[in-house]
Amino acid sequence: MEDLSLHILDIAENSLNAGAKNIRVMLVEKNETLILEIEDDGKGMNEDILSKAKNPFFTTKKGKKIGLGLPFLSQAAEETGGNLKIERRTEKGIRIIACFNKNNIDMKPFGDIKKTMRVLKASHPEVNFVFEQIIEKGDTA
Repeated sequence: MEDLSLHILDIAENSLNAGAKNIRVMLVEKNETLILEIEDDGKGMNEDILSKAKNPFFTTKKGKKIGLGLPFLSQAAEETGGNLKIERRTEKGIRIIACFNKNNIDMKPFGDIKKTMRVLKASHPEVNFVFEQIIEKGDTA
């Protein structure tokens, strides 16, 4: 995928397919680090699915043999020296946390994230989408 907004769109579509009614997307920038967090209240993943989620040759979608969304996001984070974590929430749903070194040459551009969120909201008015962007000022000394 060419930019982060496309990763967000892909993960949000997965959340919608999992029955999510609330999807929160948060970007946190601090010094050289960018954290992309996507959280939903969909049906979530059991331990078996969670253990295979980063494998591009695994998918839960019927009629498909590969699942590339999470593996591509994981690869994008790892290419910058970062990582991807997938957490089961205690209630229901999942939390995906991708950490990037935003000064790395392999860091993907943001893309038009606000437009992506507008498209998601317009095409799924029954779902509560929340987008937050936090820019933390770090030490300059």
